[in-house]
Amino acid sequence: MFDPVLLKTFVAVAETLSFTRSAELLGISQPTVSQQVRRLEKAAGRVLVARDTRDVRLTDNGDAMVGFARSILAAHDEAAAYFTGSAMKGRLRFGSADDLALTQLPLILRDFRQLYPHINLELTVNQSGVLSRRLAAGQLDLVFVKQEPGASDGRVVRRERLVWAAHKAMSLDAAATVPLIAYQAPSMSRAAAIRALEDAGRTWRITCNTREVNGVIAAARAGIGIAVFPQTMVPPDLVDVTNAFDLPALGEVEFALLANAATARAPVDTLISAILGRPSSLTPAG
Repeated sequence: MFDPVLLKTFVAVAETLSFTRSAELLGISQPTVSQQVRRLEKAAGRVLVARDTRDVRLTDNGDAMVGFARSILAAHDEAAAYFTGSAMKGRLRFGSADDLALTQLPLILRDFRQLYPHINLELTVNQSGVLSRRLAAGQLDLVFVKQEPGASDGRVVRRERLVWAAHKAMSLDAAATVPLIAYQAPSMSRAAAIRALEDAGRTWRITCNTREVNGVIAAARAGIGIAVFPQTMVPPDLVDVTNAFDLPALGEVEFALLANAATARAPVDTLISAILGRPSSLTPAG
């Protein structure tokens, strides 16, 4: 019954109480604004805007129309987004390493769901090793994990250096046993830390065993020990202590996307493209 174009113009007038300002906001001429308001008043059979040489105000019917107009425009935008979005359908079981889920990855997934509303995206967050095993068992379609460089045929998002990190108030003598905060085995970062320390002849002890990144971060913040992080994922309240404590180099880590070969390719390839298209955003959120 009511043309969305006319409603949009009327809402602009209602919000600015100015035909001139409304015209500027909408990118049309002032006479066009006046004409469209009159057309809406004719369609409604009511006077919506009282105007004279000094000011513009809404009538009681105009106040009522504003609420209806906003609801109609919101429904119109929602319908347009639904029917102009991708018709791609299906289920996509996606797994992400828990520390990668603390990056801007959730924003990418949110955008993906808005663009492809008919894909049922199921998210699993766990350690990389667990996700890789579930992928091999056919329980997941795509996983985003950390792995040793060249460990698989997956799509590498990026590679970066592993570093030792701790609270800035922590101290450690060069000959002292290294207090290690680590994921429970099997864990790539745990294995890299122990291998590097033993190759360097440094003694070590596990001061915190945890299953998730929040446990690693909490223990490091409490000064319980030293943890291993990808260089760009060190929390801002922790510091790189590799050189300060004369700790051995840890090597590099790959962030990789691994797909289930038995899964329908279209949804998987679309999500891979979304992640690869924004690699620079995959740094810690906040």
